[in-house]
Amino acid sequence: MELNVKQKAAFGIGAVGKDMVYALSSSYVMYYYQDVLGLSATFVGLILMVARIFDALNDPFMGILVAKTHTRWGRFRPWLFSGTVLNAVVLYALFAAPRAEGTALMAYFAVVYILWGVSYTMMDIPYWSMIPAVTRTPAERESLSVVGRTCAGVGSALVTMFTMLLVGLFGGSSERKGFQLVALLVAVIFVLAEVLCCLFFDEKSKTETQPAGIREMFSALFRNDQAMVVVASIVLINCALYLTANFIIYFFKYDFGGEGWKTSYTLFCTVGGAMQIMGMMVLYPLLRRWLTNTQVFGVSLAAALAGYGVLLALCLLGFAGSLAMLCIPGAVVFACNGMLTVLTTLFLSGSVDYGELQTGRREESVIFSMQTFVVKAASGVSVFLTGIGLDVIGLAGNADETGPIAAQSPQTLLGLRLMMTVLPVVLLAAAALLFRRRFTLTDARMAQIAEELHHE
Repeated sequence: MELNVKQKAAFGIGAVGKDMVYALSSSYVMYYYQDVLGLSATFVGLILMVARIFDALNDPFMGILVAKTHTRWGRFRPWLFSGTVLNAVVLYALFAAPRAEGTALMAYFAVVYILWGVSYTMMDIPYWSMIPAVTRTPAERESLSVVGRTCAGVGSALVTMFTMLLVGLFGGSSERKGFQLVALLVAVIFVLAEVLCCLFFDEKSKTETQPAGIREMFSALFRNDQAMVVVASIVLINCALYLTANFIIYFFKYDFGGEGWKTSYTLFCTVGGAMQIMGMMVLYPLLRRWLTNTQVFGVSLAAALAGYGVLLALCLLGFAGSLAMLCIPGAVVFACNGMLTVLTTLFLSGSVDYGELQTGRREESVIFSMQTFVVKAASGVSVFLTGIGLDVIGLAGNADETGPIAAQSPQTLLGLRLMMTVLPVVLLAAAALLFRRRFTLTDARMAQIAEELHHE
């Protein structure tokens, strides 16, 4: 099936909306509940990890529900629309916490956050499952994956770049009010984007099959060794990214410092977001002219490791207060992450064909449910580590919005710098090692698989 410009645009718009929501939650929930509302960082991290893992365990079952869905509107769009509306409501509730304290606030946070994760799964799995379902052409699939991941990067970058400025604009000195209004704005944009996606993206496909039973589908999934390699790589790469994202706001507030820290943080994130989009839209297509996808993946990981190394050196050598210097390695890391997100989606799509060749079944919903599963698991683990790390280094938050920014000890600031750089390096190095030893779906192998499936 050949996809036209209207369908690709609709798919891309959907990615912008849904990743704005995810970026707001993954990047600012810890900060909102720990630094703004005053809950313990370890407690917030624990709840986030438990909720993400609980939700992630439900993802494969969501994939099965999608695979068994047959309506006049298709398999994917009913879930995409209903999940979007519910998730938008819960997102607003997540950042509009009542003025409670202690146990009451803890309970509210735990319940609402679990509901947010479950409702996000309802729309995220069917969204990405549409890629291998609507076309078997490798070039079309690669094109659609690039569109989706690029636009997702745009949505994430928009939230990263403008959230703290909008929080200050909408809330003044009250970050609580600012986050509430930003969440409302993002929720509205999210619903509008997914409605457009549902209206103009035609999911009709010639690849539909009768759904298997639960045991058969899980058996097919875990026999797919290449899908498991890809999802393990996604865990490691995303953990590295989330650790950096979670720590960086504290770095700018308490280490970089100053009254204009929000502006500096926004400028750094703007550079990073722009480079992430450039990595998807410019650098990846450019490198693909000369390199295979697996080679681009290796180059991206190596460059990201180098970027983290330079960032650590700048922090240790006394350049932590120079925004211009920090932006250089930051730009490299974000650009590489943009390419890595495109590539892991392509590799996961390829594993669907690989699995079909092995088992005779196309399990795109279940395979792509693993992407949501591992991204959430990675996010949960990284935010839990962030919470523990913040308490271990003794970072004192600023729950009192009227007071000055709390001063931190030199030991606390050193610990903050090490955790936002060294931990990601270890995780990315592990991803590079795993991929090099276990991944076999090269471009040539994927072309061979596509040819074999075409003649079946």
